[in-house]
Amino acid sequence: MMSSPNIPLSTGQNTAIPSAAQLQVTIQCDSGPSTLDVSCFMVNERGHVPSDDYFVFYNQTSDPHRSVELQQMEARKTTFAIDTDRLRQAPVEKCVFTATLDEGGTFAQVRNCRAIVQAGQQQITYEITQATAETALIFIEVYKHNGEFKVRAIGRGFFGGLKPLAESFGVEVEGNPGPEVAAATETPVPPVAEPEPAPLNLTKIDLLKRKVNLSLQKKQSEPIRARVAVVFDASGSMYHLYRNGTVQEAFERILAIAAAFDDNGELDVWFFAKDFLRAPSVTAQDYENYINRAYTLGSKGGTNNEPPVMEDVIRKYTVEEPNVQIPTYIIFFSDGGVGNKGKITRLITESSTKNLFWQFVGLGRANYGILQKLDDMPGRFIDNANFFELDDISRISDEELYDRLLGEFPAWIKEARSKGILA
Repeated sequence: MMSSPNIPLSTGQNTAIPSAAQLQVTIQCDSGPSTLDVSCFMVNERGHVPSDDYFVFYNQTSDPHRSVELQQMEARKTTFAIDTDRLRQAPVEKCVFTATLDEGGTFAQVRNCRAIVQAGQQQITYEITQATAETALIFIEVYKHNGEFKVRAIGRGFFGGLKPLAESFGVEVEGNPGPEVAAATETPVPPVAEPEPAPLNLTKIDLLKRKVNLSLQKKQSEPIRARVAVVFDASGSMYHLYRNGTVQEAFERILAIAAAFDDNGELDVWFFAKDFLRAPSVTAQDYENYINRAYTLGSKGGTNNEPPVMEDVIRKYTVEEPNVQIPTYIIFFSDGGVGNKGKITRLITESSTKNLFWQFVGLGRANYGILQKLDDMPGRFIDNANFFELDDISRISDEELYDRLLGEFPAWIKEARSKGILA
């Protein structure tokens, strides 16, 4: 009997799932300090469950559409069945498969964690080779893409167990009950009056800021102090992403990096197309509806023209507001059509002696020209730029986005210090 074709995935990789009406997802490990408690969060484009009915676990074994069903649960192995025809009708964009340790311990004590997706005769396998000391783990996500389905390997740890993990997806989890009331024969001790703590009033940016810091902790990176800038493509092909709120959401996620890195939490913002706009800087106190308020290019959007906005960014941080004590982290979003290879190459090369790091992010599958060759670009004093592309920025989780955005910046800071770029 021939074995099923197997596709291995590494952390961060994704692959198309072969066309099949029925899928089987298995989460398992070989050993661990306690029972592996596996759950599936069925989330929308904002990363939240539409309601608690879309949280599939041992006490709720199916969603309302019966598109995801928990079939089998053992101490170290749990299997779900996915009906893709029904899942297409469900008001969700992806299914996130997670696990917590039911009776204590951490995933550093768990051996051979893996996720297996069986689609007909094909098997997709993701093995987590570097277990973490967190108490919860996100294994994989199965997500909709152009009418089909794909699977992405996540492998991200999460502190605090089920409660904060579930709440990050919008599921409310009851806290553990307090200790039992003492027996009636015992004389109760009157409580000491204490002042009530001030309310936390955490904003969305505060919560995202925690995820930024968590990403740094996982990389064992020291806290970062840096100026942060974001540059948004505003060409005509980006119009629908401005209209549907995707750019505002991306802006909020980047603002959290500034809140974590910058002394005053300020984010500098540019828009560019044929022309460019240096928009007002912003903090977490004034982030709501910022894109609609700040974006004024309008019909001047046109096509992509990167060099002028890059020159303005360089001018601000090296001429107008120079500060060699701290780095500047520039996140540059583009949906492709990158031209002007010679000018872009020159600007990146010349700025390699400055305290500027460029993180380019491609939105969708497109022509990114020279940006795709940054790692091999010769002639620079230091490797001062990185590039990655996303299928759809609205579907990537906050944790994965921050893990990828911070993939090279911490290491660049160390090298920049060693070469005298940073005082």
